[in-house]
Amino acid sequence: MLEAALRRDRLVVTSALVAVVVLAWAYLLFGAGMSMHEMSMPMPRQHPMWTPGYAAVVLAMWAVMMAAMMLPSAAPMILLHGTIARRRKETGSVAAGTGLFALGYLVVWAAFSIAAVTLQFVLEHAALLSSTMKVSSRVLAGVVLIAAGAYQWTSLKQARLRRCRSPFDFIVTEWREGRRGALVMGIRHGAYCLGCCWMLMLLLFIGGVMNIAWIAGIALFVLVEKLAPAGHWIGRLVGAAFVVWGATTLLF
Repeated sequence: MLEAALRRDRLVVTSALVAVVVLAWAYLLFGAGMSMHEMSMPMPRQHPMWTPGYAAVVLAMWAVMMAAMMLPSAAPMILLHGTIARRRKETGSVAAGTGLFALGYLVVWAAFSIAAVTLQFVLEHAALLSSTMKVSSRVLAGVVLIAAGAYQWTSLKQARLRRCRSPFDFIVTEWREGRRGALVMGIRHGAYCLGCCWMLMLLLFIGGVMNIAWIAGIALFVLVEKLAPAGHWIGRLVGAAFVVWGATTLLF
């Protein structure tokens, strides 16, 4: 009976995760992708006025983008939470608690989205962002690339990455009972993930915030770094490549 309940829970949680990720990527492909096409058309374009309504639209775009990029790499942790919750409580639905765990995770990235929108606003008003939402300053682009690459080698990055790569260790040290506990756990796991990946997200301003290929590339790198057996070394090697890229951008 327990194994049947575990399979049912896993099916429910997996289906929900797939649905959210597919919808998020669909929004980016059919919404953000169209915007990118319009931006690339050979006609003069000024940045739009930052009204509260426009800021809300940009914030929604960032929040959906973070969900599309980060939920796939968080899926093993979310599924493990559901499995442990079921084993500790053999009757009743645990999908709601696991859903709250995922919600807590997304709340952290929604908070990051607010910071990203603020940075986008500042860059636009400082005339440092092109119409395709790429940093237009070669110096700033080089500095961001070097900083992101160097961060891949820091102890802070590696400590946060270890937590993301070891779901069971997180469960053992951070487990909390109940739905409120699940939400808190999701927030804490999201905070570790944010500490691991925030510099990578800033690279969106290098390749273009609305560049679908660039978004997908960073999302794939995050997935490999967290889930591949040698992901932590892959992350360091890519970090070194970012440093070289940044130095080349500054020098040439």
